[in-house]
Amino acid sequence: MAASLRLRRAASGLRYWSHRQRPAAASFAAVVSRSMASKTPVGFIGLGNMGNPMAKNLMKHGYPLVIYDVFPDACKEFQEAGEQVVSSPADVAEKADRIITMLPTSINSLEAYTGANGILKKVKKGSLLIDSSTIDPAVSKELAKEVEKMGAVFMDAPVSGGVGAARSGNLTFMVGGAEDEFAAAKELLGCMGSNVVYCGAVGTGQAAKICNNMLLAISMIGTAETMNLGIRLGLDPKLLAKILNMSSGRCWSSDTYNPVPGVMDGVPSANNYQGGFGTTLMAKDLGLAQDSATSTKSPIFLGSLAHQIFRMMCAKGYSKKDFSAVFQFLREEENF
Repeated sequence: MAASLRLRRAASGLRYWSHRQRPAAASFAAVVSRSMASKTPVGFIGLGNMGNPMAKNLMKHGYPLVIYDVFPDACKEFQEAGEQVVSSPADVAEKADRIITMLPTSINSLEAYTGANGILKKVKKGSLLIDSSTIDPAVSKELAKEVEKMGAVFMDAPVSGGVGAARSGNLTFMVGGAEDEFAAAKELLGCMGSNVVYCGAVGTGQAAKICNNMLLAISMIGTAETMNLGIRLGLDPKLLAKILNMSSGRCWSSDTYNPVPGVMDGVPSANNYQGGFGTTLMAKDLGLAQDSATSTKSPIFLGSLAHQIFRMMCAKGYSKKDFSAVFQFLREEENF
């Protein structure tokens, strides 16, 4: 896809961005303490389900923030905690020379960087720009070229671990970009994650994330199918989960993020599949995997099937639910 086409598509990106799920607002100013010594402001753009707790962890590590989100309400608690809130990505770039973006799609990232009020309008030479969105690797490479023209540095650093890991500061970051800039990026990313892994040139972080999420989708569907079958065969779901998790079928979807209501506490299946990682976003990531598989001529039989399943879920009313709602989807599809 040509750069000019992407930039034209970006003009409509805010419409999608504005329909993201928002985290519930909660006052946290009282619990954030900061030593301001030697800490320079960090820009943060995108305060969704993941970006919100990530930004809070930067605050807890003493970094003053310059905040922007298309939803003013998402910025309110940060403003109450004393952080700077500005009116555009360009204003963030004017006030901070290290910026992290956390956005839902390629179009949103393009808009935030190259839009009419994007970062590149006011970015300073030598700035470090880190995009933790999960987007097309080709778009990351395109953005890196545009950023380089402005004398700044771009790195892709998508994350794995979900909302729980974002809150606890235990995310895994997969970083692509110039290796001599990795240490500077790790200083910030280490405040939000327990694993910060250098993957190679720009785009390789996205490649690693896309591969991880394809496997996650496949394993979640497999876990949901297995649990549904066992329950229909008369097994208690907690007992079945216990057996799976001490056997060779064990995986993250079974032991950490089980999709069956009542098996685990503190996961979306225990809360009517609210919060977590949305089905729409999983379908989007699987679409990226499908595109990458096509361009590299890589067979992904199960990945393609997973993509179709999550797209079907979106069409049948599951788009705003966590992707583990695939269990509920299977339970309701008696005709399968």
